[in-house]
Amino acid sequence: MTSTIQRDILQNKIWKIANEVRGSVDGWDFKHFVLGTLFYRYISEHFANYMEGGDDSLDYTKLTDDIITPEIKADAVRTKGYFILPSQLFVNVAKTASTNPNLNTDLKAVFDAIESSANGFPSEQDIKGLFADFDTTSTRLGNTVDNKNSRLAAILKGVEELNFGNFEDSQIDLFGDAYEFLINNYAANAGKSGGEFFTPQHVSKLIAQLAMHKQTTVNKIYDPAAGSGSLLLQAKKHFDNHIIEDGFFGQEINHTTYNLARMNMFLHNINYDKFDIALGNTLINPQFGDDRPFDAIVSNPPYSVNWIGADDPTLINDDRFAPAGVLAPKSKADFAFVLHALSYLSSKGRAAIVCFPGIFYRGGAEQKIRKYLVDNNFVETIIALPSNLFYGTSISVTILVLSKHKTENKTQFIDATGENFFKKVTNNNVLNDEHIDKIIEMFDKKEDVTHVATSIENTKIAENDYNLSVSSYVAAKDNREQINICELNKEVAKTVEKIDKLRADIDKIVNEIEA
Repeated sequence: MTSTIQRDILQNKIWKIANEVRGSVDGWDFKHFVLGTLFYRYISEHFANYMEGGDDSLDYTKLTDDIITPEIKADAVRTKGYFILPSQLFVNVAKTASTNPNLNTDLKAVFDAIESSANGFPSEQDIKGLFADFDTTSTRLGNTVDNKNSRLAAILKGVEELNFGNFEDSQIDLFGDAYEFLINNYAANAGKSGGEFFTPQHVSKLIAQLAMHKQTTVNKIYDPAAGSGSLLLQAKKHFDNHIIEDGFFGQEINHTTYNLARMNMFLHNINYDKFDIALGNTLINPQFGDDRPFDAIVSNPPYSVNWIGADDPTLINDDRFAPAGVLAPKSKADFAFVLHALSYLSSKGRAAIVCFPGIFYRGGAEQKIRKYLVDNNFVETIIALPSNLFYGTSISVTILVLSKHKTENKTQFIDATGENFFKKVTNNNVLNDEHIDKIIEMFDKKEDVTHVATSIENTKIAENDYNLSVSSYVAAKDNREQINICELNKEVAKTVEKIDKLRADIDKIVNEIEA
């Protein structure tokens, strides 16, 4: 069985479990229980494998809790970031789930114990609150304890039946792929509220490749609006682990999504000391500003959201925004995220940011910020993508690529909205690997391609009021039918001649009748 077939079977089973057990509970809310259980099983098996250390004679799941000494626990937490007693492992809790009258409270105690095991250790902030959205006492699971336990047992048993294979073999990422699949499907069925922080894998892949293009090594990679972490994880998937030296960094304002991002790091086998996801408002309370600048930045920030902007007069003196001399509009924070990313970017790095198209041609403060970016030669490439790539919105988004090491005072524009740049799948469009490769090749070569790509002198952009809309520089192909005027005139002349003859014949007949 190929990995693709196995992945499809696994994903179908997970989706079936999610639909069967949620009952009357809203799917978007109930995903927390399904995803939390998947995460619980993963870290349980991963931790058991670590404790066994490759010793086939040792089965950690069958040990008793009393043999665990404080020294054993402390050593494990320093390495893995958390600790799970044998009795707390997923397999042992699932074993008696259907007959345990205290299942919901027992699960809560297990989750609390896992989180508290990191207290006082460097991993404390990475582990704290991971299960916050898995509320085993929630009325969303049912109005009675029996109802809660029944539904929790169904979830545990359903996840227990999944065959993930050996975590030590090359298919370890099947679990992470299944996890992303579940988020993907819930986002698709939840509309804007569900999809606004989920970037489809195919778009994430393009963004990661743009940000890390031709960098043989990067110190670290950063997402200022991390969401569920999909953009950061695409960088891990696409490149060998060793070239990302110090790991993965991000900040997320939504508490639930912040938890998902941290879980996602663990699910993709990124240890706690190789990631740092912070909770908070990136624009108002930025983290990591005192660290070394980032060699790679990827982001899909929320489109045109409100922010405090000029209502906070101190922000104009913020090192991130001061160089532009103006703040992004209060009702459109897009360029605030762009300037934030630029300030965190190293002199050798690139930032690839998904943007709402309107920011590239509107006037006012946004035009002044574009002027700052163009005059300082920070804009490397602007790529217009097809519509219907994201869940919850049909708009055609644009990718802005920033760089601080450009050698030419030109800006590249790529129109990737044509039919040869995407494949239609159900209600959405998808970028296949061949489409991504085509875009990356044009990005790399910086050659003009008729109706698709061109590079424009920054002085010309200045003369055009710093308009950075792709359609202003890449002429669309005229697909209208070409008409030969000479041939058309000949046809018209023949038609007129036939009409004149017909009229003459009619007049002749009428005259004969009247006579």
